[in-house]
Amino acid sequence: MNDEDLIPISALQHFLYCPRQCALIHIEQLWTESRHTAEGRLMHERIDQPQTDRRGSVRIVTAMPLVDLTLGITGLADVVEFHRSSAGEQAYPVEYKRGRPKVHRADEVQLCAQAMCLESMLRKSVPGGALFYGQTRRRKDVAFDEDLRALTRQVVSDTRAMIKGGITPMASYEPKRCDACSLIDLCQPGWLPRGRGIDTWLRRQLED
Repeated sequence: MNDEDLIPISALQHFLYCPRQCALIHIEQLWTESRHTAEGRLMHERIDQPQTDRRGSVRIVTAMPLVDLTLGITGLADVVEFHRSSAGEQAYPVEYKRGRPKVHRADEVQLCAQAMCLESMLRKSVPGGALFYGQTRRRKDVAFDEDLRALTRQVVSDTRAMIKGGITPMASYEPKRCDACSLIDLCQPGWLPRGRGIDTWLRRQLED
């Protein structure tokens, strides 16, 4: 697979949160910063610099480049901890998020994709990792079971198909999701009457 065919791991998180958001960022190359994204950027500044540290038996690598040519994904891991044991080092990816745990699995898919890249690169199993949330200041352990791996592979496939197709989905307003999105002013999901699909809106425009 050529480098230009690789899709960023971050696109998977964007796609599962909202396919239109993903398309605006990765097809139309649009971006705007909100308070939430600015807080997230500041939170990542320390770990966005590539470096290696050691705490006891754990080797800690920040901003580690990742790639899986079979899946066709690439990106950076915030932190990869390498835990030393009698069997050698065990990789354990840790992704930092500014908010709190979500009801959807977008963050888990992003982390699982990182683990699958590590498995491809290291030729070793990566059974688990963690999501660190800034609001709770706690880690959430994530097991990379087959259900999560299957979901991740499906999201990779769906995201690649959308980006390759080059078509941005229509807006669909969901208050809780849309009002928290930094792209809401560019997306304009509230432009359509609430509770009505695009087909209904187009039909009414033709009737008028």
